Amino acid sequence: MNTFRRNLLLAAVSLTLSVAAHAKDPKELVIGTSAGPYADQLKLGIKPILEKQGYKVKIVEFNDYVQPNYALAEGSLDANVFQHIVYLNKFATDNKLALSPLITVPTTPIALYSTKHKSLAEIKPGATIAMPNDPTNQARALVVLDKMGWIKLKPHVDPLRASERDVADNPKKLKLVPLEAAQLPRSLADTDYSFINGNYAQAAGIKLTSALVAEKISDSYVNLVAIRTADKGKPWVKDIEAAYRSRAFLDITNKYFAGYEKTDYQLAMEKADKK
Repeated sequence: MNTFRRNLLLAAVSLTLSVAAHAKDPKELVIGTSAGPYADQLKLGIKPILEKQGYKVKIVEFNDYVQPNYALAEGSLDANVFQHIVYLNKFATDNKLALSPLITVPTTPIALYSTKHKSLAEIKPGATIAMPNDPTNQARALVVLDKMGWIKLKPHVDPLRASERDVADNPKKLKLVPLEAAQLPRSLADTDYSFINGNYAQAAGIKLTSALVAEKISDSYVNLVAIRTADKGKPWVKDIEAAYRSRAFLDITNKYFAGYEKTDYQLAMEKADKK
């Protein structure tokens, strides 16, 4: 991205946020996110926890994946929640931004849904399977199909980069239909099965728990909280992390975010409870 376009984006961010720069009061936090499930996690779980500790928390929702990292880097945000580590690392490297991951968060999986079939056992030869057409999410769908045994990927293929070209065997003669991720919920009327990203499923009113099968999310695709690298170790950063690790947030996750893949620290907490 050239300097002129970057400056335009930063100006737009400043106007959108209506804040001068990094808050001077350490008890005032501005957290950016994308509209949808991660904003809901902040509103229902994290913001109330931090406010009980005396913080004033402002949540800013963005409708793209570019502005939140620029806003974080230049100080209009204290943290953001919308991306996974692969995206963060590439964006930070490409744009020379000093950003770092803080902690992972419960993440919506990509999963297989159907309005025509009640189970995977109803699969028939020649069935149509819709999947995202972007490389990252298409790879995730293909890996799930491979683990289900519906297709066979080439040996030693990188699961993060698998594409239709890497399908070595398709014994059921499945018709794989790549579509824009946002269009996948609508495809249910025309396909036998459709892979749908969790955020788009929820936006379309589809319950995540109605999925016939969901991926085991790779560590590469678990969403996270990002901060400025220079802020590591600051008290408010530790408090944000502690809020996500808290019992209170686990309770919120169980109550409002059924079907999300829980984080390692949440699973460990639940495992300890069973002992």
